Amino acid sequence: MENYNVVIVGAGPSGVGISSMLKSFGIEKIIVLERGKIGSTFDMWPEEMRFITPSFTTNFWGHMDLNSIAYGTSPAFTLETEHPTGKEYANYLRKVSEHFELPIKENTNVENVTKTGDQFTISIQNGKTIRSRFLIWAAGEYQYPDLDSFSGSELCLHNSQVKSWRELKGDEFYVIGGNESGIDAAINLSKLGKKVTVLGDKSDPDTKITDPSQTLTPYTIDRLEDEITNERITLIPNSRVTDVKINDGKYYIQIKDKKTPHQCKTKPILATGFISSLSMVKELFEWEKSKSYALLNEHDESRKTSGLFLVGPQVRHEDLVLCFIYKFRQRFGVVT
Repeated sequence: MENYNVVIVGAGPSGVGISSMLKSFGIEKIIVLERGKIGSTFDMWPEEMRFITPSFTTNFWGHMDLNSIAYGTSPAFTLETEHPTGKEYANYLRKVSEHFELPIKENTNVENVTKTGDQFTISIQNGKTIRSRFLIWAAGEYQYPDLDSFSGSELCLHNSQVKSWRELKGDEFYVIGGNESGIDAAINLSKLGKKVTVLGDKSDPDTKITDPSQTLTPYTIDRLEDEITNERITLIPNSRVTDVKINDGKYYIQIKDKKTPHQCKTKPILATGFISSLSMVKELFEWEKSKSYALLNEHDESRKTSGLFLVGPQVRHEDLVLCFIYKFRQRFGVVT
């Protein structure tokens, strides 16, 4: 039985960021548990997918690179690109881990978490267990795609399962979901000469919304406007998909309150986002029932289980949605 002061689950941007910060604070006996490799989630991105938040090298005003997750580091300086790919950003995370000599244990899957008294017991593979006074959950979401958002979802292809848009065969595609990942898919397919119809369940993408978690970024809008002039992208707002069926090699996509379904010969592409990675520790949190997010105190600590903190894209405080790491900067300096 190994004992630690802090165990961090996940070595993505949240886990690497918070562990580098705690180490700089002088916190000892820390370990980061990663089920794969450091930054492996970003290695899984489609080749064409890039960060939508721009990276700029830290300047004399003291402004940080928006995509930085550790003080004194800059993806723009390290990678020499403004909008890095997933593989490039994974390389940045590994360099940060090496530079700060972070105690990351790769290929270590967490199987169970319990708490007794003031100690967490974390069970990992091969029957091994470790104990910790504090637990920080930084497992993220990307490895948990939403594959069950409507009837027939299993017939579709989730965008996170695409290695490169060049690999998809066919000339015409339907994308279900009109947010960032859906529009990104449409843009990349259109660049390959494909016709794309985007079915979005929200209002027109031109609608002005100030909440950055609810609207497209300028980077995405600029690319969409450049590509839409080629007349290969069709956007259909207010189109909530309720069912997908396949018959005689054709896919039928049913829209709520519409009699006639859309038809296509290629697998519809799911851009429906991701589900929470918190299922393993769900009982250690209180939950907002209608919107299904974990309730946290002002320190991003579980209201139900003291000593359990959450960092990353699942952090939410009522209507304040922190959103994804590659959209805008998240809160890393809150766990002290």
